[in-house]
Amino acid sequence: MNHDQKEQVRLKGWLATSPLAAQTDSLYAMLTQACEQAEKHGDYPRWQQALAQLPALAPSSLALDADAVRIGYASDCSEQQRAQLLSSLQALHPWRKGPFDFFATHIDSEWHSDWKWNRLKDAISPLDGRTILDVGCGSGYHCWRMRGAGASWVVGIDPGILFLMQFRAAQHYIQDEAVQFWPIGIDDLPTGMACFDTVFSMGILYHRRSPINHLLQLKGLLRKAGELVLETLVVVGDEQRCLLPAGRYAKMRNTWFLPSVAMLKLWLKRSGFHHIRLMDISPTTTDEQRSTDWMRFESLADFLDPADQSRTIEGYPAPLRAVFIALK
Repeated sequence: MNHDQKEQVRLKGWLATSPLAAQTDSLYAMLTQACEQAEKHGDYPRWQQALAQLPALAPSSLALDADAVRIGYASDCSEQQRAQLLSSLQALHPWRKGPFDFFATHIDSEWHSDWKWNRLKDAISPLDGRTILDVGCGSGYHCWRMRGAGASWVVGIDPGILFLMQFRAAQHYIQDEAVQFWPIGIDDLPTGMACFDTVFSMGILYHRRSPINHLLQLKGLLRKAGELVLETLVVVGDEQRCLLPAGRYAKMRNTWFLPSVAMLKLWLKRSGFHHIRLMDISPTTTDEQRSTDWMRFESLADFLDPADQSRTIEGYPAPLRAVFIALK
């Protein structure tokens, strides 16, 4: 039995004993197909080789509630093992969400995802004992933070296969099956599952052609009185203000609707949410999103007007992000 077959056996057992047990058969069939499709990605063999070459190390401690998700200490590995670890992790470049710390090898990701977490962690309902869904989870950084905050079950979904491999690199050492990464999008989930206590959608809404449908999908995944944590790009204005870029926004092709805070509150209300609260509104800075040795491509500084950083390179208002919580 190869690695992926073993993963599928574990997956079915996990589903059968989880709060998603009623959906075991449909989810297992869908996820098996998704994993088989992932293996067809042109870079999958190279990424799989990188994972296979991770040194055999046993972390003496884990810190899933630290700004950099920390796995072990420098003293847990030799210099030779550290060099091997660095090579394997760099083979999974680019690392966009983080930071992580593998045995004192620090992954300085493009995004300071810890800053986003710190903006919301004290305002959301306590995660102790909750079943969580993280939509568009990237590398799984926030999934680990959710688990570190006491969540009993965490499912992250993202169709990015490189993100899957980065998650597997962390899971290789953490070995906590209460945290799952599924290489699918929200449209692949059964409708109306209504089994999650908290659903996070962070940095997703503006990529959806139909934002109202996305909000309705999120609501359908929540239990009654479940909590939505929504983070998205917004613009300044009243409840009639919404930016629809003519083409790209900050060089992103797939950016659709950027509403005002007032308009987004109205969208949430019309979608059936209540107790809607704005938790935070912050501009995205070039300190929070930037190129690093672990993400060597263009980043936010390249997406802004060099003569006026309050505008994108296309002339739109620079990224402004708001975080809302709302109840089903």
